[in-house]
Amino acid sequence: MSRNARAKTIALASMTVGLVFGQSAHAAFLADSKAAVSARTFYYNNDNRDGGADQRETAQGLRFDYLSGFTDGTVGFGVDVQALVGVPLDSSKNHHPDNNSFIPSDTDGTAVDSWSRLAGNAKVRFSKSELHYGGAMFPNLPILVATDSRLLPQTFEGAMLTSKEIDNLTVVAGQLEHATGRASSNQTGLAVAGATEQSNQFRFAGGDWKVTPNLTLQYYYANLEDYYNQHFGGLVHVLPLGAGQSFKTDLRYFKSSGEGANGEPGYRFNNNGGYARHPGEIDNTTWSAMFTYSLGGNAFMVGHQRVSDDGGFVWANQGSLPNEGAAGAAFYLFTDSMINQFARAGENTTFGQYSYDFAGLGAPGLKTSIAYLHGVDIKSVKGGADQSEWERDMRIDYVIQSGALKGFGATLRHGAYRGSGTGIADQDQTRLIFNYSYSFM
Repeated sequence: MSRNARAKTIALASMTVGLVFGQSAHAAFLADSKAAVSARTFYYNNDNRDGGADQRETAQGLRFDYLSGFTDGTVGFGVDVQALVGVPLDSSKNHHPDNNSFIPSDTDGTAVDSWSRLAGNAKVRFSKSELHYGGAMFPNLPILVATDSRLLPQTFEGAMLTSKEIDNLTVVAGQLEHATGRASSNQTGLAVAGATEQSNQFRFAGGDWKVTPNLTLQYYYANLEDYYNQHFGGLVHVLPLGAGQSFKTDLRYFKSSGEGANGEPGYRFNNNGGYARHPGEIDNTTWSAMFTYSLGGNAFMVGHQRVSDDGGFVWANQGSLPNEGAAGAAFYLFTDSMINQFARAGENTTFGQYSYDFAGLGAPGLKTSIAYLHGVDIKSVKGGADQSEWERDMRIDYVIQSGALKGFGATLRHGAYRGSGTGIADQDQTRLIFNYSYSFM
């Protein structure tokens, strides 16, 4: 963590604790507090099938989270604190790419000995609304998704208001200014893929309206200053079909356009390495539909996604910023898969997944799934033939349900990607992850 970021975190925590314990009534602050220590051991193997260097690394992550309750009274105050540490266990120079994709690199390109960060949020509650401000934000919204797909989570700094004053309606609004990558100790501003200039203003607002117990409508708007405006509309409906059966419909629509300095040097979007009608500029419409039939422990999912011809789908992505280790970002599309994104101009992707929960067979905590995605009609940058790509992902998860190791979980994932003229290396990827969390408050 940078010196300025650490100073801000300490000042924030000190101010909040002072406010909290300066009041006589702080019983709920302590009684409702939660604290947990988590450990994650992660083996990452990326086999480059096109002859490039392979990546094989193992690392250990430790995480401490403290979430206070709120002080008593009409207005309640609280504080959240998060500490993260990552330690490489096996990372030889021959198998460590200097791209900060999993473990940060030192100045000579080798893996660092360790990396860490400390952050906190102040929070205020009034009625059914909560305001959080700090550097340990983990948004999970249609217009911004913090990723936790590697050893340590990506976090954001800023302010977020969540209000549930109206029954069945959740409203969210805020502004975020910085992000810390999953393989970094340092904050950066915000940007898009391919850009090198930082923005410190990501403003958003939106909400989820639960029209009926089985139908939810969504709308969100986001603006990343000097990069893009984005509108999102969504619909989620679950149709009960009898005992142990349901049919779920999930529809998503994004409309994105450039704004401010977008397209100028330093603010150019790389369109995910694909075609753009106006290179460097953001101009995209993407829609997707997913349908899931559940029967007992079985879930059968099929869907389709279409990216418009003018340019690729865009999301906040700091991976191109220099020397900050901010690589890696997630987004709210079904095609944000294990290896690839299927998000370039013109791409039509059909996908499906089968998953099974073994609880019905007497093995609670054991789950497995297999997914396949096939994208076609990808527009070529040079005006040649359209390109295509596919990916197959498999995973198995098990979490111990009782005993001394209750909550200990293991995940094994394997993915294979192949492309035709896409410029993305064919690769097979394997991840083995062990997670354990202990709550002591």
